[in-house]
Amino acid sequence: MRKLLRVNMGELSVKEQVLPSEKEPTGGRHLTSSIVASEVSATCHPLSAHNKLVVAPGWLAGTGAPCGGRLSVGAKSPLTGGIKESNVGGNAGIALSRLGIAGIVVEGLPQDDNLRVLHVTADGAELVVDNELKGLGNYDTTDRLRAEFGEDISCITIGPAGEMRLLGANIAVTDEEGRPTRHAGRGGLGAVMGAKGLKAIVIEKEGGQRPESVDREAFNKAARRFAELLSEHVVTGTNLPTWGTNLLAKIINDAGLYPTRNFQEGQFELTDSISGETQRETIIARGGKVGHACHQGCTIACSRLWVDENGEFVTKGPEYETIWAHGADCDIGDLDAIARMDRLDDEIGIDTIEMGATIAVAMEAGLIEFGDAEGAIRLLEEVRDGTPLGRILGSGAKVTGQAFGVRRVPVVKGQALPAYDPRAAKGIGVTYATSTMGADHTAGYAIAQNILGVGGNVDPLKPDGQVELSRALQIATTALDGTGLCLFVAFCMLDVPEALDTVLAMTNAHFGTNVDEDWYTELGKEILRQERDFNTRAGFTAADDRLPDFFEEEPLPSHGTVFDVPHDELDTVFDF
Repeated sequence: MRKLLRVNMGELSVKEQVLPSEKEPTGGRHLTSSIVASEVSATCHPLSAHNKLVVAPGWLAGTGAPCGGRLSVGAKSPLTGGIKESNVGGNAGIALSRLGIAGIVVEGLPQDDNLRVLHVTADGAELVVDNELKGLGNYDTTDRLRAEFGEDISCITIGPAGEMRLLGANIAVTDEEGRPTRHAGRGGLGAVMGAKGLKAIVIEKEGGQRPESVDREAFNKAARRFAELLSEHVVTGTNLPTWGTNLLAKIINDAGLYPTRNFQEGQFELTDSISGETQRETIIARGGKVGHACHQGCTIACSRLWVDENGEFVTKGPEYETIWAHGADCDIGDLDAIARMDRLDDEIGIDTIEMGATIAVAMEAGLIEFGDAEGAIRLLEEVRDGTPLGRILGSGAKVTGQAFGVRRVPVVKGQALPAYDPRAAKGIGVTYATSTMGADHTAGYAIAQNILGVGGNVDPLKPDGQVELSRALQIATTALDGTGLCLFVAFCMLDVPEALDTVLAMTNAHFGTNVDEDWYTELGKEILRQERDFNTRAGFTAADDRLPDFFEEEPLPSHGTVFDVPHDELDTVFDF
């Protein structure tokens, strides 16, 4: 039996609701977006009682599907003002699924100032007051929760940024070692959790069991084949396990679209010092770990554990986006300094992409100089301490740019752009501009075809074909976000048609359904329709599906190009 937990913070109640579609594939982004779109007023204040925070594992989470432990978190975003789904690894998705929980819906607002923990077990769930957690960082919070509830738990937590309801606040999930290193980073959803007075969700694994498949033999056969396909593909079987996500640093820099010094340039002269190759060599030399899986059953294991010169753990990764945001975008070429910033981000509970982009905007504003790593760390400490400046910075790049009169602010729908300059990869520019989520590379990763040659080739410097590319990727990615499979399996799926067949085979064997590729595509379209409708009701128009003017007016030095996909073509992305 798959069920929803309805947690009402106003009534301090927890109620169970059996899913009417128990034997149908539903989960992840499919579930979060459908609940938010149908139950949340699109015009509500994101921190009000009318907003709802939805946490949902994908429909293959916990089944034994390779790389199938992803968790979706959804709400109306405080950062963008639109609908939001943020996807995260860690061990919570599998833990929830194995307790038969398809989702948790947190609604209402508490009538007091107490901080609460939602304690979830095989026997039920209850809200517990724990004011001793107030103000604690994510690491201290999870340490205390593990001391109280035992080592074998999964935790979903917020840091001080979430408690302060900062627009860049994220939600942390523990990894296999019990560290809060995985993050539903984008959109400020930690602020929604903080507004609801919920510091943590603790999931006890005892009593959980692998969800029963209708045809276990067929499921296992499809799962084994999917794992084989992932191991045979060069990206998922070799490159990501060996060098991690940061293998992209040199590739993107050499291609001339590695945003540098707040998107002023497309190449960073210190890229070698912060590359995936240098990162790997340093980790191995210090006794850290490469090939680290963020959850049980991950066959790609693209993450790593960064340690200091004494071999002491500092942080996970850091991942490509984090290294870029705190590195090239801020003119910082020191991996140790970047790792310190990543650890601070995780402690504070704030999105690394948004925070790095914000520091770069602050540098352009003259608060500190470009390249000042210690100054950047001091700015993060301001955020941690909740000073007036820290609250401005913690509210993201847009707010910081407004506060300090900066013209070049790289955001769409209020959310900072990730680590690819759209003037030299125009397909990803279309995704940034039009995604329902604000600027988000994961919404339709056109870098695969623009730069990497995975799933085909589309000239990154020409506007031709970019809308069609982004449209197809946004549809496919939206469907994938419902499964609970890691986005990185898409590299294999783009090149090997059999990979999608095995995903559908696992789904059919598990649920006893007969879904096909057409169903999968239509699911992606339907979720996007719901999200677009929500954003329209929230007041979004075609004017919100645009990149900042400077991308269309300032040529990128590495190529001399601007973003020139016509506006009327951008307006056709969702013509389906």
